[in-house]
Amino acid sequence: MKKVVIIGAGPAGLTAANELLKSKEYEVTILEETNEIGGISRTVKYNGNRMDIGGHRFFSKDERILKYWNDIMPIQGQKAYDDKKLGREKKLEKNGPDPEKEDNVMLIRNRVSRIYYLKKFFDYPITMKKETFTNMGIKRTIKSGFSYLKSTIVKKEENSLENFYINRFGKVLYSMFFEKYTEKVWGRHPSKISADWGAQRVKGVSITAVIKDMFSKKFGKKDNKNVETSLIEEFWYPKLGPGQLWERLANIVEENGGKILKNHKVKNLNIKDDKIVSVECEVNGQTEEISADIFISSMPLKDLVCGLKGQDVPQDILKIAQGLPYRDFMTVGLLVNKLKIKNETNIKTLSNIVPDCWIYIQEDDVKLGRIQIFNNWSPYLVEKPEETVWIGLEYFANENDEYWNMKDKEFINFAINELQSIGIIDKEDVLDSHREKVKKAYPAYFDTYSQIDTLIQYINKYQNLYCIGRNGQHRYNNMDHSMLTAIEAVNNIKNNIVNKDNIWNVNVENEYHEKRS
Repeated sequence: MKKVVIIGAGPAGLTAANELLKSKEYEVTILEETNEIGGISRTVKYNGNRMDIGGHRFFSKDERILKYWNDIMPIQGQKAYDDKKLGREKKLEKNGPDPEKEDNVMLIRNRVSRIYYLKKFFDYPITMKKETFTNMGIKRTIKSGFSYLKSTIVKKEENSLENFYINRFGKVLYSMFFEKYTEKVWGRHPSKISADWGAQRVKGVSITAVIKDMFSKKFGKKDNKNVETSLIEEFWYPKLGPGQLWERLANIVEENGGKILKNHKVKNLNIKDDKIVSVECEVNGQTEEISADIFISSMPLKDLVCGLKGQDVPQDILKIAQGLPYRDFMTVGLLVNKLKIKNETNIKTLSNIVPDCWIYIQEDDVKLGRIQIFNNWSPYLVEKPEETVWIGLEYFANENDEYWNMKDKEFINFAINELQSIGIIDKEDVLDSHREKVKKAYPAYFDTYSQIDTLIQYINKYQNLYCIGRNGQHRYNNMDHSMLTAIEAVNNIKNNIVNKDNIWNVNVENEYHEKRS
């Protein structure tokens, strides 16, 4: 049996292991740096409540991935998945598993995400409803209308993310709803960020797309398979959070003979004759070397290249790798008695809280980027969903900046004060709190990213090394894309395909992506 080492127990790494083990020809070991399964897609358990790190909608236009998820965790109800499209005649039963009786089940969730700006709610993406214009005011509405019309006639060269947005929404709407938020997320002004990020994440979203979406809804022809991802209204979600699905897949991997070694941080990859021969891991302060025939990596591309040993890496390649930027991420979980913001929609919710999964915070006098309301992702994430509201405050940071280095209590108090200042809560309603920090959460598209093709060309020369997943490819992939890179890599391994273009080309067609982060 060929020995395979997989670096990382996130969606990509677990998928690769599962696919390899199906053939019974490989001895598979996953090396996971932390004590957790799922990477950024894990679910944090705290005092009876659960936190989703970043918010993960299970949605894909790839039937293989839909089937993959459904096989791991059945879906509640018929309309989320039609088996016939996979070449079978029967459909799933109309009544799926009952989440009140079973834990391993996917829920069908309604997507509601809005923008909070000027202490008012705006639909996200922006719609042409009366409420939108009322909230904007006559002056802003007229200015944004003329600005958009100008953008349809005078197109800017798309040499930055700023110009990318202006071409699709006009300068006024860009300034209101994209400029400051984007700067919060990336720590850079959109004029300094590559337009590639827009092409990757928001290519199909524009005023035109929003209008088409409105007509699709009005005349009953809307279909998630033909709509931009940012406009979808329904998605799947594991009952106990995204980590539940990846923990289940990890169990399947182990049941089929795979090994998952936690707290094994890969520091170096040893090279001989243009092949990786072993990895060196840090385990409890000691160095452990693990040999294999094949290596699949979802560790950050920057760390991978800088960790190559046994062969001199060209200085220009090292410089590109060292310059690849990332954005780090923090979530503050707050358990509160109630929210000050009221549900003024026609959507019914438990305890009549606002119906949003996410609220995008556009107010530029706070650092807060986004709020998750975990009750609305799944009431099973909350110990007492009828009595309390469990929310996640999302902050974007750089490792070791002033906010990152704040002590937990200090930063939580800072976050609570920000939330009170924009009218979301009263601080006396906070019952409990918790902070989570995630390094290298978001691969960024600036600095040496423009030279990444040169780096990829160099990495591809190591024939038994396959780079997969979001950080493994330094690409802002969704979960389904990360899984597809793993499936493509395993297909190459099983069929002795040397060319790796198919692995790197997953998600370059830009057909659909989730907007913002």
